[in-house]
Amino acid sequence: MDDFLFSDEPHDVAEPQEVGRWKVIIVDDEPEVHAVTKLALSDFEFQKKKLEFISAYSGEEAKKVIVEHADAAIVLLDVVMESDDAGLQVARFIRETAKNNHIRIILRTGQPGQAPERQVIVNYDINDYKSKTELTAQKLFTVVMSSLRSYRDILAIEQSRQGLEKIICASRDIFAAHSIEHFIQGVLQQLTSLLGTVDEAMYATSLVASNATTTQNSQLVVFTGRGEFEKSEGKPISEVLTEEQLNACQEALKQKGIVYKDNYLFAYCSSEYNHSSMLFVSGIPEFLTETQKHLIEIFAQNVQLAYENVQLQAEIEDTQQELVYRLSEALEQRSTETGNHVKRVSHICYALAKGYGLSNRECDLIRIAAPLHDVGKVGIPDAILNKPAKLDDGEWNVMKTHTDKGFQILKDSRREIVNAGAIIARDHHEKWDGSGYPKGKKGEEIHVFGRIVALADVYDALRHNRCYKPAWEISEVQAEISNQSGKHFDPKLVSIFNSIVDELEKILELYPDH
Repeated sequence: MDDFLFSDEPHDVAEPQEVGRWKVIIVDDEPEVHAVTKLALSDFEFQKKKLEFISAYSGEEAKKVIVEHADAAIVLLDVVMESDDAGLQVARFIRETAKNNHIRIILRTGQPGQAPERQVIVNYDINDYKSKTELTAQKLFTVVMSSLRSYRDILAIEQSRQGLEKIICASRDIFAAHSIEHFIQGVLQQLTSLLGTVDEAMYATSLVASNATTTQNSQLVVFTGRGEFEKSEGKPISEVLTEEQLNACQEALKQKGIVYKDNYLFAYCSSEYNHSSMLFVSGIPEFLTETQKHLIEIFAQNVQLAYENVQLQAEIEDTQQELVYRLSEALEQRSTETGNHVKRVSHICYALAKGYGLSNRECDLIRIAAPLHDVGKVGIPDAILNKPAKLDDGEWNVMKTHTDKGFQILKDSRREIVNAGAIIARDHHEKWDGSGYPKGKKGEEIHVFGRIVALADVYDALRHNRCYKPAWEISEVQAEISNQSGKHFDPKLVSIFNSIVDELEKILELYPDH
């Protein structure tokens, strides 16, 4: 079948059924050209995929088709149609207006002199130029095959570029995480982005150290999950995975790597500081490309490094929190107040800060630093600190110095938690109307951390027994705090307090006095 396709062409050619997945757009104002092209390429196959033909009979129609089928691989483009340069205008539209740099443009002309080859090649971003008289069936086959290979390679490069971009973004996001919960959510989201589709996901962790025997997969428990695993937190993976999935998990644990199955994968993650962990994702594409697998492997390596980073960050913050608690509890033991006061105030402040709209980092900061609010009491004599009767003016003036003493102890630190503690120690006895101490600040002159701790401290003190008073009922406390809106307390905080008071009462139940 090496006859010329476009000389002495038959006029009545049966059009075969269009099948396949490589889209080829034929642009020509002669219907016979469409028919003969489809016939010549009817049995064409590349990478087990056939061709799908889309026809356009004018330059204007071609522009619409190009936009509608942006995923087309090839356009066989006639030059002369409704005008002498209609095809050239379409070529320019494809590259400059549609911004489609992937599709391969094969220019075909029956009048080579009308659009000289050298001029067209120089001035237009086309990929091949053929005279219809020289384009035999074999040459058409060859040019389509070479164009599809180029299109395939361009897509592979583009996918690699996009994948690398996703890897960079994903790594940035997971390394920026400051808590295990946020880290895991970020990993699941970014892995979903890399794979394109995910039905379910689960992150399981074990109390077994990373250098322990990894075959004890029964000790892995679900930490968090999506889809079916959303309500499986705390359950052993043996209760939520099938036998086949458990075997795959065992394999990944032994290999300390990634195991791919038909529609799911297991990725091993570990930290020398804490747990061995496993990421499970189902609903992935049936056939992952080598590029996708390579990207997942790079991502998994970054996940491990990020996991180490987050674990270490969590360990540092947990250590700081414990030291703050222990220091504050040691100070509280000098008075008749119990150590759980500082824990309650810490969690109450966090809840109020969330309601106030502070950032996650600010909420964590006030939660950790709030127990330092009374650190200045270390300089107050026991006789004043534990006096059951009302303090006289002289004693009260001494007691008020604990705010400045606390500030002096904590100020000028390079650590944000200690600096936050200094601010809280200084401002937590200031009042919204300016009647507080030590500086008589008003309204928003008082740091928001100080305003939050002021309300939390008073709320907790009123709800518990003290050497100078019995505990108040919650209704009495709410009435008093509401009455102090705009006087002692920030009105916005009072409103938030009243809206979440049930949540705050649960905190008191979790940390009762000894």
